Amino acid sequence: MLFVVIVIGGLTTYVKIALPKVGEPPVLNVPRSPDRVARGAYLANAVAACMDCHSTRDWTKFAGPLVDGTLGKGGERFDQQFGFPGVYYSRNITPKGISRYTDGELFRLITTGVTKEGRAMFPVMPYSHYGEMDTSDIISIIAYIRSLDPIDNIVPESVSDFPMNIIINTIPQKAVPGRRPDTSMHELYGAYLVNACACIECHTKDNHGQIIPELAFMGGREFILPGGNVVRSANITPDLETGIGNWSEDAFVNRFKSFTDSNYKPQAIDKNIFNTIMPWTRYGLMTRSDLAAIYAYLRTLPAKHNEVSKFSAAKLAAK
Repeated sequence: MLFVVIVIGGLTTYVKIALPKVGEPPVLNVPRSPDRVARGAYLANAVAACMDCHSTRDWTKFAGPLVDGTLGKGGERFDQQFGFPGVYYSRNITPKGISRYTDGELFRLITTGVTKEGRAMFPVMPYSHYGEMDTSDIISIIAYIRSLDPIDNIVPESVSDFPMNIIINTIPQKAVPGRRPDTSMHELYGAYLVNACACIECHTKDNHGQIIPELAFMGGREFILPGGNVVRSANITPDLETGIGNWSEDAFVNRFKSFTDSNYKPQAIDKNIFNTIMPWTRYGLMTRSDLAAIYAYLRTLPAKHNEVSKFSAAKLAAK
């Protein structure tokens, strides 16, 4: 028994002290040319949707659109009431919040989830997916967030519950940057965008926070909304009955673009009425050609039958 205690103690000490181990941050000096900032703005707002979590969302309206004047200020809380193993806050990524970071440290943070001080972040931010993006795209995101209007907002430190406070150090891995395919390679480019959007994370059922690979893109993952309502992600495999198998490309693209139409106004949502965490107003900012590429890739997935009950009101979800 003593030997077991010693071994466990040793492993715990190793994990706490020696990990995460993702290497030193690269030496970078990110150029902030107009083209670079514009590319970063597109990625951070429409594709990776960084601004969705690092701003304030108005949950009294459909799909929680961003509150004006909060872009990048952070402070959104993700805690146990939403199924997280701790209390986590999105960081202030305006220049006020990231001024102490070098460009290389920001690159390592975004792509591995390791802070300037070498601490592991819980993957509320899907940094493993960003670690597979093209280096040029990550550099563009850094250029963009450096250009944001500074907002003075001090965000509390995130704290993991036991045993996540130990396990968390094992999560970050070294980044394995990919290459962004040419847009003419429709399905491959769509796969690149789907990774950057981290679609698989929300559209796959999980087991204690870990997605179940064999259920990829079948939907049904539960998310608790403020107020206790439960929403479940849609099946986005090309299943004819329960997925997007009978959706045309135009129908798919237009679904997203309808949320950025000049006539669209976010609808006020009463308590216990269907709402969603899907950031339609963010993803709707993607170009029609990029959305079409995503559609093309999703059509290559195996069709998997999974009927999803998309919403349960708090009074029913609690039963």
